[in-house]
Amino acid sequence: MAQTLQRLDPDRRRRRIRLLAELADAKAVRDRVAPRQAYVNQVRELIAARRRSARWT
Repeated sequence: MAQTLQRLDPDRRRRRIRLLAELADAKAVRDRVAPRQAYVNQVRELIAARRRSARWT
């Protein structure tokens, strides 16, 4: 059975969008301040994604 999504009320939706934007901005600042760590995190995410996809094949 497909999972149904509930429609969020407008205020909650706006707060969620604002929070996600702030998180994205914080990540961008962190990546600019610590580029080496950002590179390491990207490599780790790539490895994890490949491992996840390898499980399904």
